[in-house]
Amino acid sequence: MRRALGSVRARAAAGATVVVAVALLAAGTAVLLVLQSTLRDQAGLQAEVAAREVATQIATGTPYRKLDLPDGDEHPVVVLDDDGRVLAAGDDVRAVDGKDVRPVQRGSVPPPGDDGDDGDDEDGGPRPGEVDDDQHYQDGTADVDGTVADYRFASVEAKDTGGAKATVRAGSPLAPQRNAVGTVRTAMLIGLPLLLLVVAGVTWLVTRRALRPVEGIRAEMAAITASTDLSRRVPVPAARDEIGRLARTTNETLAALETSVERQRRFVADASHELRSPIASLRTQLEVGVAHPELLDVPGAVEDTERLQRLAADLLLLARLDAGERPAEARVDLAALVREEGSQRVGDRIPVRVGDLAGVEVAGSRGQLGRVLGNLLDNAQRHAVSAVRVTVAREGEWAVLRVDDDGPGVPEEERERIFERFVRLDDARARDDGGAGLGLAIARDVAVRHGGSLAVREGSVFELRLPLTG
Repeated sequence: MRRALGSVRARAAAGATVVVAVALLAAGTAVLLVLQSTLRDQAGLQAEVAAREVATQIATGTPYRKLDLPDGDEHPVVVLDDDGRVLAAGDDVRAVDGKDVRPVQRGSVPPPGDDGDDGDDEDGGPRPGEVDDDQHYQDGTADVDGTVADYRFASVEAKDTGGAKATVRAGSPLAPQRNAVGTVRTAMLIGLPLLLLVVAGVTWLVTRRALRPVEGIRAEMAAITASTDLSRRVPVPAARDEIGRLARTTNETLAALETSVERQRRFVADASHELRSPIASLRTQLEVGVAHPELLDVPGAVEDTERLQRLAADLLLLARLDAGERPAEARVDLAALVREEGSQRVGDRIPVRVGDLAGVEVAGSRGQLGRVLGNLLDNAQRHAVSAVRVTVAREGEWAVLRVDDDGPGVPEEERERIFERFVRLDDARARDDGGAGLGLAIARDVAVRHGGSLAVREGSVFELRLPLTG
């Protein structure tokens, strides 16, 4: 069991760790992608600002050799004409995308407006003296003072006052972006395992604490099994959670098991006691008959044998009921059952008077319901003074069979106890024919298993309620 609990803790910790790891990896990847894109856009924006500053100078007529170009380390800039010739470049810029930009012969660069452009904007670009509103971005490399690095370039077109078009390419270094992304990635790679260790540890501890009551329940159940003491109960945690409900349900099961075992013990003890008397009486009579045949009480022996047979049949029926035997699903007419039972009781001390019999049908075992009616009539015959009466009525969705007599009745405080097995009350309702005190117990068990009830009403009225068939 300890290994099982440990396995539960390990599986819970592993499952939580895997879930958190997947979530953190997804979130970290998203953060890195967003951060990289944001920094990349920021570098592009910086490059665009630098390019537009130079393009504005060109549009205002500043000669290429007098352009105020930014420091090459921060923003390498190169100015190209339509044919790709280098018109101007930063002092420290040696090459862009592998192309050498140093041999710029500023004196040979044609002055603004000498390229033959008449100033018309036939290609859809900017007009003379204007900067194009559009820009283009591209990643590339630049050699600045002998150091080659990656940059985000922004290209902006402009026309000088003479209508000559130039393209300004300005770059912004990508190294800060990559350093920032790398720093965040490194922090994640270091922090993620640590966080997963914390998650696994916390999950392990929380699961261990949550399962601690289960271990207490297991230990107590093991002790109960070893001691066979069903009066013990498992500890119930204060928390009203699933484990608390488990503990309460376990205690309810133990209580039901204790009641069942105690009932079985009493049943075995009472059955042994009840069987001892007729068996001893029958043996005595047979031994006397063997020694003195003329003294053999044959009617008495037959009576003891019949009593023993009835008791054995009652015990067998109770055993079947306790085993959960379900009644048959036949349709039984209670009125016909009463008439049939009444016609067979010709030797009763008091004739059974049949009252109103409503035509109602119930589902169940005809034999078991006949046994209930017979037991109720036997009980009434045992205690009646001069009258026993049976009626059948319909009340809503219930069929109601009542058996009453004019005897002294059952005291109110005893009306539940008489349905216990082997229970016999005082002399007013004690047996006078050798009854074992099982008839009413059998009658109630059969009624309950048919979905109904059996109770005492108004002292000596026994009322059987059964659901009507659909």
